[in-house]
Amino acid sequence: MSAGLDSVLIANRGEIALRVIRACRELGIRSILVHSEADRDALPTRLADQAICIGPAPVNLSYRNATAVISAAQASGADAIHPGYGFMSENPDFVAQCEEEGVGFVGPSAEIIRRMGDKIEAKKIARRAGVPTVPGSDGAIADPDEASRVAAEVGFPLLIKAAAGGGGRGLRVVESAETLARDLAEIMAEADVAFGDPSVYIERYLTDIRHIEIQVISDGSTTLHLGERDCTAQRRNQKLVEEAPSPVLDAATREGLARAAVALCEEVGYVNAGTVEFVYDNVSGEYFFIEMNTRIQVEHPVTEMVSGIDLIKLQLQIAGGLPLTIRQEDVSLRGHAIECRINAEDADRGFAPNPGTVRQLRVPGGFGVRLDSHIEQGSTIPPYYDSMIGKLICWGQTRDEAIERALRALGELCIDGVVTTADFHAEVLDSKQFRSGEFNTGFIAEFMEGRGNDAH
Repeated sequence: MSAGLDSVLIANRGEIALRVIRACRELGIRSILVHSEADRDALPTRLADQAICIGPAPVNLSYRNATAVISAAQASGADAIHPGYGFMSENPDFVAQCEEEGVGFVGPSAEIIRRMGDKIEAKKIARRAGVPTVPGSDGAIADPDEASRVAAEVGFPLLIKAAAGGGGRGLRVVESAETLARDLAEIMAEADVAFGDPSVYIERYLTDIRHIEIQVISDGSTTLHLGERDCTAQRRNQKLVEEAPSPVLDAATREGLARAAVALCEEVGYVNAGTVEFVYDNVSGEYFFIEMNTRIQVEHPVTEMVSGIDLIKLQLQIAGGLPLTIRQEDVSLRGHAIECRINAEDADRGFAPNPGTVRQLRVPGGFGVRLDSHIEQGSTIPPYYDSMIGKLICWGQTRDEAIERALRALGELCIDGVVTTADFHAEVLDSKQFRSGEFNTGFIAEFMEGRGNDAH
């Protein structure tokens, strides 16, 4: 299979770095991995065709050091940089620097990342494409008087959101007019510190909702959707369990979401893999666009398991200038897949990170079981990075079968030496509410409150 690229530099670590290395190997692309001193002995570092140390453990001195990453790409002769997710993947300044230096980027242009990363601009684009958005302000809120006018239209409770926020950060729920001015000032200050942009906007606060996202892929002329993922099982706006398809959508809603995601991509001229995120109101059955992630998602294997399509390979081929060879009618979604994010965290201690050394590892297997992980026996889980150490993805012909298979695989998984969230995931999947499929984004918080009190 031709890829259009001879060599790719991978600017990431952990399981996603290994995932890209494997795709490169199958496509005959030379893989070059940049790594920090903390990851010198990690499995991806050893499996890449070439590894380049670009700095010490802190991310601002290594994985977020744009100059070091681009210099490594130029020195190694890499045709393009694959950013994975996190780190530099949605940094428009980094991508612009790549463009200026003539280094390819596996993803959309700096302009598109900048436009879709600005949630106010993204909402405007969505509206032009005819995509429904959450009722709220048309643009950034300038002062408390304007906030009061919008609040009178939207009603309380409402949500103040940072225009440059993401990953569950830059959000504030406002319950009443009495605290609106203070909350507005505080979230603007927080946004300025966290994102370098104090711009905020207001939306209706929807409470009984699900988080639904549509996977898209485009070569610039053809845009495909690969169905939806349901990411409703979250803790503090951080996803824990993802599944495809959603257990609650009817055919008409599913088709409407897919059409909306494709329309948005075509409106902005999107290229490469991306995810269009929506909230789905359990009460009204309405859905609203909230944001677009201009990169590959952590949960992309869920879509791969039900579609049989390798998204990383498609990313690389599109970046190499090759057109998509599949059409929408070629996409066939089959069965049900569930992903559990396995983190080195202690669920009984407020999900406190638990770095350490993996003394023993037993990997689950069997039909329909996939574990994407970079750890092995003897691996050190450093304290400097995200605590996710693997993703367990299980497929079944039905949702019930996928749940049972995931429970079986979680039971087989053994990671001795660090505390992980595997047992917690088993509790969640085996709960009556998760099995029913009838829950909202408050499910995990309610589940945590009920642990030990007939939680099953």
